[in-house]
Amino acid sequence: MDDHGKAAHGPLDERSIGLTLDEIAKVRFRTAVAGGPEKTTAILAALRGWHANVLITDAATGHAVSKAEGLPNSVGSLRGTRRTQVQGGNRVKTKKLINNADNIIAEMLDGMIKAHPKHLRQLDGSPRSIVAVDGPREGKVGIVVGGGSGHEPSFVGYVGKGLADACAIGNVFASPPPDPIVECTKAVSGGAGVIYLYGNYAGDVMNFDMAAEMATMEDIEVRTVLSTDDIASAPFDQKEKRRGVAGNFFIFKIAGGAADKMWSIDECERVARKANARTFTVGVALSPCSLPQTLRHNFEIGAGEMEIGMGIHGEPGISREPLRSADDVTDGILERIFGEMNAPEGAKVAVLVNSLGSTPLMELYVINRRIAERLGRNGISVHETWVGTYCSSLEMAGMSITLIHLDDELTELLDHPCDCAMFRAG
Repeated sequence: MDDHGKAAHGPLDERSIGLTLDEIAKVRFRTAVAGGPEKTTAILAALRGWHANVLITDAATGHAVSKAEGLPNSVGSLRGTRRTQVQGGNRVKTKKLINNADNIIAEMLDGMIKAHPKHLRQLDGSPRSIVAVDGPREGKVGIVVGGGSGHEPSFVGYVGKGLADACAIGNVFASPPPDPIVECTKAVSGGAGVIYLYGNYAGDVMNFDMAAEMATMEDIEVRTVLSTDDIASAPFDQKEKRRGVAGNFFIFKIAGGAADKMWSIDECERVARKANARTFTVGVALSPCSLPQTLRHNFEIGAGEMEIGMGIHGEPGISREPLRSADDVTDGILERIFGEMNAPEGAKVAVLVNSLGSTPLMELYVINRRIAERLGRNGISVHETWVGTYCSSLEMAGMSITLIHLDDELTELLDHPCDCAMFRAG
């Protein structure tokens, strides 16, 4: 369905599992169970199309859905366990420089293409498929990345020669559907196969897997490598359940370098998996972000609190604690990373200090100072450091630290030149 709940027909109609919308309409009581900031658009579509007439959700999502539909507060009291941030006695409504929230992705992409015409182009008939002007070529393994909007410069900012060949764009915090992924795949296929690189989220996995099946029908070989660098999102013995966050930056860069050097699809897949296994990220959130459709915080946190390990969509972290100094926060994150990285004295790493949206460079450089001190104390050398916004969560305040444990092969690929819309190296 589209975002107003109207049936949207396409090539997957005959491959769907479950009830059709027409069959659902025959059910008298249609109950939807869903929650979370990344689901708001889909929940609104189901309600607007009357595909559900009962919604079971959490209090924060319930407030967001009600506000988006213009319902008054007097409809009823929604009570939950998460604290509400208050200004002047009312729930905070955020401010954004947007036009119509329903058009924000199309308008963003239009502006992006106009800003970077030498790097990016939209495919005719598939505007959510963004392809590198220079990069895809015959005999080269194609690299397709993708994910929800709201994380810029991830993912589309890394499309360009020497890195990703194409990016499929989803709605805010939502996976792209299969169709633009397939169109990206066909556009970058040079006869050597295509590798999908994206974060380990259920919606992305489902849609990229469907796209891979559809590409196979077009005689295109597809391999998939999931990024799972967020070590706070699942314990070590469940690494396959971990999320992909800012560490995508290193994994994309290394796989893109291998493909640009005309390595085989087997070798590109191997080195991408190797990079993922040696990449470690932990983040901390200080304040929430808000979706354009709701203009409401997607979670609430106290004025003197921070949340360690929170995901880039507002997924709960591993602990909510009193806010501490930059050095203390950095030390705590590095201890978690050191506990898994097992880098001996003399090892070499690359460092990414990433803003989640609104945390300024001033604070990030204070954090990087402490990272350099701790690495030096452990006898670990820093090959390269990047500080800035590389994987955001709209306007969320907070940051993440990513270390990749390098060897000679990974170092060579990390140093390989690339020229993208929002990132250049070499």
